[in-house]
Amino acid sequence: MRLLRLGAPGQERPAVLDHEGDTYDLSALTRDIDGGFLASGGTQRVRAALAAGELPRLDVEGLRTGAPVSRPGKVVCVGLNYRDHAEETGAAVPPRPVVFMKDPGTIVGPFDTVLVPRGSTKTDWEVELAVVIGRRARYLAGSEEAAGAIAGYAVSHDVSEREFQLELSPQWDLGKSRETFNPLGPWLVTADEVPKPQELELRLSVNGVLRQSGHTKNMIFDVAYLVWYLSQYMVLEPGDVINTGTPAGVALGLPGTPYLRPGDTVELGIDGLGSQRQTFGRA
Repeated sequence: MRLLRLGAPGQERPAVLDHEGDTYDLSALTRDIDGGFLASGGTQRVRAALAAGELPRLDVEGLRTGAPVSRPGKVVCVGLNYRDHAEETGAAVPPRPVVFMKDPGTIVGPFDTVLVPRGSTKTDWEVELAVVIGRRARYLAGSEEAAGAIAGYAVSHDVSEREFQLELSPQWDLGKSRETFNPLGPWLVTADEVPKPQELELRLSVNGVLRQSGHTKNMIFDVAYLVWYLSQYMVLEPGDVINTGTPAGVALGLPGTPYLRPGDTVELGIDGLGSQRQTFGRA
């Protein structure tokens, strides 16, 4: 299934998109698509109601697409998780996952305007596969149990300001947590429809120029391992988002470092998970 949220910021309506391309309103089943919905068997209820023809169709014309999951408790990110990205930035290939946190308030819709921060000259792009947690996960026993904790997957844009990230602090948070710095969606595709998350192509273009073209098979640490690993150090809650890293092709690693400016347009997508498009503005 493809779950989504439609409407103005703060007024999004939960919905589901079927395989024929029709959209159905989930308001009678749930107030929102969030951790509580995922933890309480919400996807199973939607699947049953959809199969029974109990859901009303929703006219989506003119409706904004919000992030497919209401504000998560946390956004956990994995850096340098593609060998080619580590190499392009001059970093050593990490022996263990590089983990940092991103302010959950950065989550916006996949077509919303992204704001270049005041004083920024090094705003960068990063297409990533996002994992959304479906049940509480702590001290998982292994990758198989970790896979069972995943509710689904989405396209994530881990926007970064490299000066703030790398030059102003030994931590990365300053460059990762600016407002609007994590467009998510357009859909949450349930895990049963993504049985092989290590077989997905990722791509991103800037102003029509292809910048990133990667494949999740090239992750240093795969999805199930990351969920298992993180559960050894923190409790993952339903609705939490994990950004799993980006392939090569970011501005930081390109000749001339062509960082983003207001007016630039970024388009990105992942096989089977949809696509995003953002025009950048000024904070």
